[in-house]
Amino acid sequence: MNFRSSFFLFVFVLIAFAASAQKIDTIYHINGNVLTGDFKKLVYGVVTWKMDGMGTISLETPKISSIKSRKQFEIKLKNGMMYFGSLDSSIYKRKVNIVFENGRELVNIDEIVEIYPIRRNFWLRSSGAFSLGVNYTKGSDLGTLSFSGNLDYRKKNSYFFINWDDYNTYQADTLSSTKADVSTGWERLIHKKWSFGASVGFHQNTELGTKLRTVIAAVAIYDIAYNNWNRFYAAAGLSLQQEKPLDDAASITNDLAGIVTVAWKVYKYTNPKIWVDADISWIPYFTNTPRHRANVNVSPKIGLVGNDLKLGIKFYYSYDSKPTTEAAANDDWGATLEVTYSFH
Repeated sequence: MNFRSSFFLFVFVLIAFAASAQKIDTIYHINGNVLTGDFKKLVYGVVTWKMDGMGTISLETPKISSIKSRKQFEIKLKNGMMYFGSLDSSIYKRKVNIVFENGRELVNIDEIVEIYPIRRNFWLRSSGAFSLGVNYTKGSDLGTLSFSGNLDYRKKNSYFFINWDDYNTYQADTLSSTKADVSTGWERLIHKKWSFGASVGFHQNTELGTKLRTVIAAVAIYDIAYNNWNRFYAAAGLSLQQEKPLDDAASITNDLAGIVTVAWKVYKYTNPKIWVDADISWIPYFTNTPRHRANVNVSPKIGLVGNDLKLGIKFYYSYDSKPTTEAAANDDWGATLEVTYSFH
């Protein structure tokens, strides 16, 4: 056997070994079946699971009796407790042992709200979604094209994110208005249900007379309710805001403002599967009173193919009591039909 043949045989064996090594996790079904595969994650009461020959499937936690995996996970419970360790099966139905450095903890599977693998590979620690939306009204010859998405990178007790939304409204062949938002930031679990977040955002809304708004914010986040089908949380903090009006003759403003946000994320394992993301924010200004702004976002979706491909509607509403451009409107809203692809 020559060197080239030996090399390719070695590579083939290495790939086969790596592929088989990935699928060493075990799920014990309540009906007695034993499933062997690759545990991807658990969130909103659904395990994402990869099996040979079947690809990636979803399995509801009420159908799981126990789980076993030697991989390291970040595991979050309903009460806000966070564990870092592996999973071991239990002789008791609907329970699992969390194995960590100094011992183990027996917990009810329904008490677990999140399980994410702790991975060294940058790509495997990342997740995200990309959405493309369109809307057209023939009577007014008005059309909207939107592109939005998010990328998340997880580490122990924290994650980094970047989110973006871009709405462009066209009338005939002319771009009539633009709304664009880009933000990046970091969140870290502090204690049980409390987290801290910091972010930097860049925003444009020509309908409200904003050419560029730069926002640096810091907030405290509290999970009011978090279980296997929804997360309801609130955040409050302060922000520094610099705003450049659409009117070049107007001056740039620098302000200190508060931020109060309430958000609700819902997932229902029905047929088809349903996701709803909604949030409302109120921004009162301390240095440019009596000005305040408000933002509302609602995005319901249904599953088309598994958990990866979704179809939904995205709606937004923005209000500004005192736009920096004198002739600008006080509010703006829009809705688009969009297709979303998610990964990891």
